[in-house]
Amino acid sequence: MEIILAPDSFKGSMKASEVTNYMKESILDIFPKAIIHDLPVGDGGEGTLEALINATNGVLTSIDVTGPLGEKVLAQYGVINNDTCVIEMAEASGLKHLCEDALNPLVTTTYGTGELILHALNKGYKKFILAIGGSATNDAGAGMLQALGAELTDNQNHSLTLGGGALKNLNHIDLTHFDSRIANCKFIIASDVQNPLVGQNGASFIFGKQKGASPEDIKQLDLNLNHWANHVENTTGIKLHDLKGAGAAGGLGGAFKAFFPSYFKDGIQVVIEHIQFEKYVKRADLVITGEGKIDYQTFYGKAPIGIAKCAQKYNVPVIFIGGAVEIDITDLKNTGVISAFSLSNGPMSLAEIFSNSEKLIKQTTKNIVSTFFHNH
Repeated sequence: MEIILAPDSFKGSMKASEVTNYMKESILDIFPKAIIHDLPVGDGGEGTLEALINATNGVLTSIDVTGPLGEKVLAQYGVINNDTCVIEMAEASGLKHLCEDALNPLVTTTYGTGELILHALNKGYKKFILAIGGSATNDAGAGMLQALGAELTDNQNHSLTLGGGALKNLNHIDLTHFDSRIANCKFIIASDVQNPLVGQNGASFIFGKQKGASPEDIKQLDLNLNHWANHVENTTGIKLHDLKGAGAAGGLGGAFKAFFPSYFKDGIQVVIEHIQFEKYVKRADLVITGEGKIDYQTFYGKAPIGIAKCAQKYNVPVIFIGGAVEIDITDLKNTGVISAFSLSNGPMSLAEIFSNSEKLIKQTTKNIVSTFFHNH
């Protein structure tokens, strides 16, 4: 038997690589001769860097950069295939750096993400993969641009302070000193977010609350992003306001669309290509994937459904495992997914599930595999 293990991380509990290891151990307990391909994945958010590095034997570099609140944080970026730099914006500018009480998208900045890019440029890299999920920011990528030499000034010709709240004071964008090397680079933006920059479906209204914005903050941030987009259009001719994907990562997606030679791709598709998933799935008997919560969000660019669609091309059955499963089996019709299993083995909160995650992952995986391969 040949099994592929390709879970995403269970956010708040386990990294994708940990989930994969627990699954593998449990399978080998009952089928020691099973051929197992452990291919942990990410969908453009946290874990994407780890997935690509693990799959390609890449190399990590750690540097001190500016964190989301202006403090110094230690962040990593990776190099795969000797020539491609992988940057996970959450490493520098992500929610993971902040406790709930510290969330404030009026002041959080992407400056550190720009510093990661600058460090890689200084090392000579020209090919980039940017995973932009998990952001704590709503500054439209202004901080990143400043770190790379763009001058953003107010009507007193003073440099803008960092954060989405300062964008209302923008009077001029000067690209004279914007790093000229960027024009000769290639940026793949790994993101599953299709939201525009502004409006009811834009960055602020859809994602602002989870980053700590009050209803009043959200309205102000949306006005600020609209003001920013007006200036970007005047500077570059590119209208970000309603542009699909420009609202990703608090508008960071829009900065890449307007100022970088870039193209966007679903994060899970980027990972599938680099881990050579199709090479392995052609001869597999079963694929097991999953994430912390299997719900309707899973169907919109998330890792498990991306894995399922790829496996379906080769008629390989897929089973989902989630910390919680909030969909019906009928929802999985025509996806190639034959079932979805929750880690819960009784009345349990999500916190209780995650605190017992290793035991529950192993137990659930054993039940699935022993049932699926009962004739063996």
